[in-house]
Amino acid sequence: MALNKPLDAVAEVPGEAYRPGWVRAVVRFSRRRRLGAAGAAIVVLMSLCAISAPLIAPYGPLETDFAAQLRRPNVDHWLGTDAFGRDLLSRLIYGSRTALLVGFTSAFLGATLGALVGVASAYFGGRIDLGIQRIVDIFLSFPIIILALAVVSILGTGVFNVIMAITVPMIPNSSRVVRSSALAVREMPYVDAARAAGFGHRRIIFRHMLPNVMAPYLIMLTAYVGQAILLEASLSFLGLGVQEPTAAWGLMLRGAAVEFAETAPWMAIFPGLAISLGVFAFNLFGDSLRDALDPKLRTL
Repeated sequence: MALNKPLDAVAEVPGEAYRPGWVRAVVRFSRRRRLGAAGAAIVVLMSLCAISAPLIAPYGPLETDFAAQLRRPNVDHWLGTDAFGRDLLSRLIYGSRTALLVGFTSAFLGATLGALVGVASAYFGGRIDLGIQRIVDIFLSFPIIILALAVVSILGTGVFNVIMAITVPMIPNSSRVVRSSALAVREMPYVDAARAAGFGHRRIIFRHMLPNVMAPYLIMLTAYVGQAILLEASLSFLGLGVQEPTAAWGLMLRGAAVEFAETAPWMAIFPGLAISLGVFAFNLFGDSLRDALDPKLRTL
């Protein structure tokens, strides 16, 4: 019996070796980070719903039925209807498109621009670094929602303006996090060798420094998606984000959902659950990704 265990273990190695590298990484991540894997599964499900919304939604997001206003959840409308007779389930499915579009775009722009600013600040140092960091300190002194409100009040409402309003507050925090890692990379021998070889600043930054700060960048990117979804819902709820009749989770909580909170509570419950579940999933995945990429927190 004692000899069978090593033989079984050896027999499993070839099967593992034939798996592609990304498959082994996904399996390893799912086994070690159960909560992170659950969050990633919810994110994938949301993405599939957004992509296949016309196929799985029972009704159109703008389709009204005034004979079915404020219907309770039933066989025809699983999550009920709103004050205009629109199916809540269909609007939630189509609303995932708005949430993920704003979330991914804002997070990508904010994390990417912040990473570029942080790496450039760390690389050049001196007065340039000092000036950039003082500007970053000014932006960080304001809450994110206040900066987003200020930007959207200047640019106006709409999906594009909301993306810009959410992107701007994310840049300073991302630059500060990436700069802390870039300061250590700047002192590496290969950076000094690139300078001695006569490479320009752009080549050193993009070829030698940026690839080595991808871990904090990816962590910030995943964490920002959840924040962007929550900010978009907040702005839409306040009337400064996406406007009617676009399907958006925050917009579904505004207006009639507040007016009919007692007589039709499903109008506020289900969009609120969708926002909470989306933000929770991205936070779980982001925290687990941070633990997986941080050598200090990595477990054997």
